[in-house]
Amino acid sequence: MSGTLGALSGVALGPATARAATPAPRTQDWQAVPAPGSVPPAQLRRIAAAGPRLAWAVGEESVGGSWRGLAMVWNGTAWTKTGLAYEGRLTDVAGVCAAAAWSVGSPTGGASPLLRWDGAAWREAAFPGKGEPDVRLGAVAVGSDRRVWVGGTRGGTTRLLHRDGTRWRWLDPLPVAGVNLYRVVLRTPDEVWVCGDQTYGNGWAGFVARWNGAWTVLPPLVGLRQSVADVHPVAADDVWAVGNEFGAGGPPGRPGNPILRHWNGTAWTQVDAGFTLGSLSGVAGDTQGRPAWIAGWNHQDQARATYLRFDNGTWTVVRGPAAPDRAPYLNDVTQIPGTAGFWSAGMTRSSPYPPTEAYTERLDG
Repeated sequence: MSGTLGALSGVALGPATARAATPAPRTQDWQAVPAPGSVPPAQLRRIAAAGPRLAWAVGEESVGGSWRGLAMVWNGTAWTKTGLAYEGRLTDVAGVCAAAAWSVGSPTGGASPLLRWDGAAWREAAFPGKGEPDVRLGAVAVGSDRRVWVGGTRGGTTRLLHRDGTRWRWLDPLPVAGVNLYRVVLRTPDEVWVCGDQTYGNGWAGFVARWNGAWTVLPPLVGLRQSVADVHPVAADDVWAVGNEFGAGGPPGRPGNPILRHWNGTAWTQVDAGFTLGSLSGVAGDTQGRPAWIAGWNHQDQARATYLRFDNGTWTVVRGPAAPDRAPYLNDVTQIPGTAGFWSAGMTRSSPYPPTEAYTERLDG
């Protein structure tokens, strides 16, 4: 399966058809924030913020040789490890307030869980299909109206599970087979974007689609096994997609290549990420919904976290803080509502082996 974090393989992309400005990397005021409580190896896969005094981050840690879920909450001052009524890995988290926060996890015992925040811990919630062995939940989003959207599969088809405030229902399946969904993103309360990858030939292609009462599937991102990790839809004809391209073979341990694409309503345009070996894992907008930050990992320069910042129509490489004891790998970035700030999350090393630990950085706005 594609979408692997922390252990990538691939071959170089060809020449870009559109190029972002690539001046020398510059430093912004990103600051490392201690994320205590994880047992190495550990990582945070997703992070979500309800405001400056409430955020959640989820992932996994290794205990006794087995993986288990890792969840943390931010109280405005520090991260603390939270209770978790579930043993498996957590893959996504979303929330707009303490009463409307949700998470999903990898299957244990053949079925995926849906978890709800109760103010102190994550507890399993009921939904149609809970416990069914073919149900897989991979991504979640929560709107300002507290409606919940979950990307997953049931009955062999990929679809959205929607909660309108009182009840859950599965929406129409995607009209494309062989799709893995990694993100669900809301542009408006009734316009939902999803991304991931789809079976394509002997490999897979990047996948992006929109739901607004019916599905609109964008042309696949075709290359050497491409996977879209995140999307930022500004409008139906202005969408940014980030991810990875995995090559067909190559030397052991060779990373993939970052994908940065723009949809203009007609076609995808390839944009230079500013480096060629590594990954782009998340994209976040500002308070006006404009593209703002991308989280990534540059294989050739691992001394600091790597970001791309949107400046006057171009993406510019920006570095996080330096430290002698880490080489950060970022899995996600999100805007902090009510501020001009952002959170990012990942792990202290690029490989999920000891002494890798959970890691976060914050940009105050």
